[in-house]
Amino acid sequence: MLPETGALVKTADSAWPYVLVDAEGVVVVPVSAFFAELQACARSATTIRSYGMDLLRWWRFLAGWGVEWNRATRLDARDFARWMQIAPKPSRVHWRRRVSGETASAPAVQGVAGVPNAVTGRSGPGRLYSVSTRAHCETVLRSFYAFHLEEGTGPIINPFPAMRERRRDPVAAGRSARRPAGGRYRPTVPQRLPRRIPDGRFNDLFAALRHHRDRALLAFWVSNGARASELLTSRQRDPLPGEQLLGVIRKGTGAFQQLPSSPDAFVWLLLYQDEAWRAGVPRAGHAALWWTLRRPFRPLTYHAARAMLNRANGLLGANWTLHDLRHTAAYRMARDPGLALTDVQGVLGHAHLNTTQIYVPAGREEIVEAIRAHHERQARLARVPALPAAGYRAESLNDLFGAAR
Repeated sequence: MLPETGALVKTADSAWPYVLVDAEGVVVVPVSAFFAELQACARSATTIRSYGMDLLRWWRFLAGWGVEWNRATRLDARDFARWMQIAPKPSRVHWRRRVSGETASAPAVQGVAGVPNAVTGRSGPGRLYSVSTRAHCETVLRSFYAFHLEEGTGPIINPFPAMRERRRDPVAAGRSARRPAGGRYRPTVPQRLPRRIPDGRFNDLFAALRHHRDRALLAFWVSNGARASELLTSRQRDPLPGEQLLGVIRKGTGAFQQLPSSPDAFVWLLLYQDEAWRAGVPRAGHAALWWTLRRPFRPLTYHAARAMLNRANGLLGANWTLHDLRHTAAYRMARDPGLALTDVQGVLGHAHLNTTQIYVPAGREEIVEAIRAHHERQARLARVPALPAAGYRAESLNDLFGAAR
């Protein structure tokens, strides 16, 4: 277990959306310089937060061994990569319990990795760090030290080395170009197919919701394919029911985009807004569109929306995620022969068309149903009695050509 020293703090300053502080509450200057470089490269605040969580984990690891960040060696980086393979994830204490002073004494078991859920068929996240988390963390730390290596403010050798180059690209323009090498301690991330919610399962999930707000959220997520965090950026002036459009702020570019949505989503939205305004939610065009259901009213956050879905999952014994709703919408649109794939790409906000193409092949449920239908056809053919072979009888051949001598 790592010492819970330091924290990643969100600020109100747009120039410094997040800062990393050490155990004494002092801002870590090398991390702030790296955050400034990310912001100059047009990285969003959510990306900076994601990088900051990996750096906080590394800072706590170094604090546990009493090693300064600029004196870390490849041995420390190697041990960190090994530690992430066996260390349990720390449990997250609810904010109400944090206010009362409660802390988590042991890591929470979030699921059993490798054991598929009976409803969704998806394995639980498990109590250890996933492969994708370890790969992302290694990439962030390698980039962090590469930045300070160029600036001359860090160690002279990057503790997180690049993978040894083994292959060369074909010779171009008289020179041989090498492929960019990844991290040596970066694990191989298996390619995962997008998971969608079947129509029957989605109806069960929708029926398990108790409030109009939750029904409106799911109806929008599954119809316009917006990311969960993108939908929560909408303001009260953004819905246009007459044109069936809802404006959101895109995660990657930060641009405002109007997404076409289903008519029933706007019906649930109107029911929710009437209920929320009667309860006392602020009513203004610039105000947030989605709010909490209990006082004091606050704009709905991603973690609160995920908790809402988890409550519905608990009633069904499922483990669907908010991103599964985006996969479901993308799959429905990509499989529709009346929609061009480039139109689907524009709605989903994909930078490359090959990202949208992963939703074109049949999903797991369709493949299973097709194979079941194949076995049923084989069983029906096996029950049909065999017909006699067509042709002349031997007696008829003897009458025509005479008996063989």
